[in-house]
Amino acid sequence: MKTKPKNTANSIDYYQKRCEELEKENAELNAKVNWFLEQFRLNKQRQFGSSSEKTNPDQMQLFDEAEVEAQPLLAEPTIETITYQRRKKKKGHREAMLKDLPVETVEYRLPEEEQICSCGHPLHEMSTEVRQELKIIPAQVKVVKHVRYVYSCRNCEKNETNNSPIVTAPMPNPVLKGSLVSPSFMAYVMSQKYLNSMPLYRQEQQFKYLGIELSRQTLANWVVYGADKWLKLLYDRMHTHLLNHEVLQADETTLQVLKEPERPAESTSYMWLYRTGREGPSIVLYDYQETRAKVHPHKFLSGFKGYLQVDGYAGYNGLSDVTLVGCLSHARRKFDETLKALPKSKKNAEVAAKKGLDFCNRLFAIERDLSEKTFDERYEKRLERSRPVLDAFLAWLNQQKPQVLPKSSFGQAINYCLNQWDKLEAFMLDGRLDIDNNRAERSIKPFVIGRKNFLFANTPRGAKSSATIYSVVETAKENGLNPFNYLNYLFEKLPNIDIEKQDILDQLLPWSDTLPDSCRLKNR
Repeated sequence: MKTKPKNTANSIDYYQKRCEELEKENAELNAKVNWFLEQFRLNKQRQFGSSSEKTNPDQMQLFDEAEVEAQPLLAEPTIETITYQRRKKKKGHREAMLKDLPVETVEYRLPEEEQICSCGHPLHEMSTEVRQELKIIPAQVKVVKHVRYVYSCRNCEKNETNNSPIVTAPMPNPVLKGSLVSPSFMAYVMSQKYLNSMPLYRQEQQFKYLGIELSRQTLANWVVYGADKWLKLLYDRMHTHLLNHEVLQADETTLQVLKEPERPAESTSYMWLYRTGREGPSIVLYDYQETRAKVHPHKFLSGFKGYLQVDGYAGYNGLSDVTLVGCLSHARRKFDETLKALPKSKKNAEVAAKKGLDFCNRLFAIERDLSEKTFDERYEKRLERSRPVLDAFLAWLNQQKPQVLPKSSFGQAINYCLNQWDKLEAFMLDGRLDIDNNRAERSIKPFVIGRKNFLFANTPRGAKSSATIYSVVETAKENGLNPFNYLNYLFEKLPNIDIEKQDILDQLLPWSDTLPDSCRLKNR
């Protein structure tokens, strides 16, 4: 405790100094309180509010979704808005949607004894009335017996010829020797888990209802074997093709793996994602690793030269012959979060964060206008239209920096943009580059959704198998394939080809022109 001075002069100096100290402490405490309130409002918004980052999102009633979403007049027929609303049938839409589906026809005729008019003469068929319905056929399980015939010559047998020929009819190799699993069954289990996010324990129950007892351990063994033995071959070829591209995107997300060597079960592991940009063919690869260390992207991308678009994580720094490109969606998101963290009294006020959000919105609006341009045209138009906005944005950021609290949401948004500026404006270097890393974020989302259902992987081997399967399934989707049909085709072909020949494997890749039409999505 400070001692009070005895004389008057010293007393005035003391109290002035003490007031200055208290004012400083008060300002620091107010800043801390405001920061905590800001974080509280932001966390509350994340928990209960809309996740949309649109500047003016339409609000939806949370508990009346069915009533809100129901649109009885949609598609059968659609609503066309001119100056009023009227029902208008979209010509040819239904026929186009149904044209590739098998048709089962059910006819209704009068019995012969009723085909008599009241006048006593026979009735004739003058026309028909047709109604169409969609019929669903639930999954069925049946046994397929592969019976292989062996032939010999009776004449040689009768004459006891030593070299009596024995000829065996050819039969395709199974996807797994000594197992009940067929190509279609393995494809079905994988597509249910990795496409529809249905964990194996739920599939175990589903098969029980279909009349077959299959444990989740058996299903897991089939999945891991199919991934390690067959799909890994395509994964490695896709990895080689990926590294030959000049524009890639990357992202990463967490994963819990229970039985990692010398690590607690609650340890956090990571699923890394690497994918191609605007230029085709689309390739999406997942890579499981125990940590988020920079050694992993450096190893995975060894040999790659070009542009890599990321979200600002420092682990990608230092890649040889690689130019890092930032993500303006992340910058925009930070200004959006700043506005969401404001108290209600300031929601409609003209705060500085709205200016930052406006700069981002203007840049994204330009990108939408240029979406159909060629790469060269996009490059030239960005110099003309985006460069002035970026220059004004940077000048505004430098003006705001001394005026904001570094730890506030607004201060973090300003500092993020300034620290990442070289990467944020790097999309201007090449018309093939995107303004954001959203392609990678969209590609990693299926894994995030699946993770919510299966929660964790049991072993590192299982996590690696999941990475392989997700890679094949997501790349198939990106290239317009039906994932189940494609997996089924792979498991039929791979056991029966020379897997040592890369050119043969390349014919099975998701973008190959030699894939059968049955693998491709209809109406695409």
